[in-house]
Amino acid sequence: MSSLNSSFVQIKHEDLRFYENCGGGSFGSVYRAHWISQDKEVAVKKLLKIETEAEILSSLSHKNIIQFYGAVLESPNYGIVTEYAGGGSLYEYLSSEQSEEMDMEQIMTWAMEIAKGMHYLHSEAPVKVIHRDLKSRNGNQMHTHSICDFGASKFQSHTTHMTVVGTFPWMAPEVIQSLPVSETCDTYSYGVVLWEMLTREVPFKGFEGLQVAWLVVEKQERLTIPTSCPPSFADLMKKCWQAEPKERPVFKQVLGTLETMSKDSRLPEQCNSFLHNKDQWRCEIDATLERLRRLERDLSSKEKELEERELRLRLWEERLMERSNVTPFFSPIASGISSESFFRSQSQESNSAKISCLIRTLSNGERERGKGYHPMFSAFRLVHLLDDTVDLFKILSFELMGSYCDQMCETILQLVLYCFSINSEKVQIFIFISILTKSYE
Repeated sequence: MSSLNSSFVQIKHEDLRFYENCGGGSFGSVYRAHWISQDKEVAVKKLLKIETEAEILSSLSHKNIIQFYGAVLESPNYGIVTEYAGGGSLYEYLSSEQSEEMDMEQIMTWAMEIAKGMHYLHSEAPVKVIHRDLKSRNGNQMHTHSICDFGASKFQSHTTHMTVVGTFPWMAPEVIQSLPVSETCDTYSYGVVLWEMLTREVPFKGFEGLQVAWLVVEKQERLTIPTSCPPSFADLMKKCWQAEPKERPVFKQVLGTLETMSKDSRLPEQCNSFLHNKDQWRCEIDATLERLRRLERDLSSKEKELEERELRLRLWEERLMERSNVTPFFSPIASGISSESFFRSQSQESNSAKISCLIRTLSNGERERGKGYHPMFSAFRLVHLLDDTVDLFKILSFELMGSYCDQMCETILQLVLYCFSINSEKVQIFIFISILTKSYE
């Protein structure tokens, strides 16, 4: 727990009359209830245990942050009690037909209110709070927009290393990777919420969480901004989605940008035209989603192919081990090869291509004793140019001097298997495997 040791109102469970389940927040279900002694309608988030959320909320006071009333500390009925925002979440509004009437003024109002609430959390609250789960579902619409659901939040002093929390389509790359985070991880999420308000679409619709994580982190994909989107909004979203956290604006800068945008006399017409012509630009978002689905399918196909290849290699290795009944003599050396230095430079990759060509000569039928030695030893001489493999190949070439060509291929195959286990991402390894596969099929 932080240095803050806030005291807050402890509410008795019997002092609450529960009505309906309003859905789930992070780490708990939310209910509409009546606080009997105060004659007040409230929201109660039921929890398995009270951790930091009650402490965080008790320290906050801002018109754009959900108002905290107290906590239920009676086991097993733990919960936090806040104001009840009858307007529903921003996500629910954007999913309704009513959102079709939304205009630029409404978007700017909510964008400003969310940014003000986040600026308070980061810069004006008694202790800096990083929300880490900012999304349209965590914003209540009443007379003003109120940020809620602090189940994933942390005091700044607790943010050195993070576990994966939040919801993938809204999560910054560093949060997905459980890297150290700063307040700009909330800036990234804010950009996604802004995209939701402008497009009234679900971010990465149809993709599962881990698929989104792979697209955002590994492929550096971002949500599609339609070409007809007002440039000022498009530029702000792009800044929020920078991969490098330090390159994203803090919320003080976001507020400054929004203030400047509000003074642009051309923006209302641009924005309203964009909002009312969704049929013209929605196809751009759909096209991106289809491209990402193809990308994901290609990945799945490659993963399946790799799994099948690894299975075949394991079967070959088992067959070879059964025939030789010995542990490959070079395994201690192979285990010490540095994957970082393996095929490090372009010149080394060129050499490896020459090696593969020479080995292909051997694999294309020159299997009688002696005929394949010359190209194989030429390959070894080239291999000497590669870091950390010199001794390995010297020993291998010495071992093969009295061997038959088929034994040589078996030993080379074993070498490839060990190299493959060390550095499975190297293209050269796959070249060797494909050559040897043709030799054994």
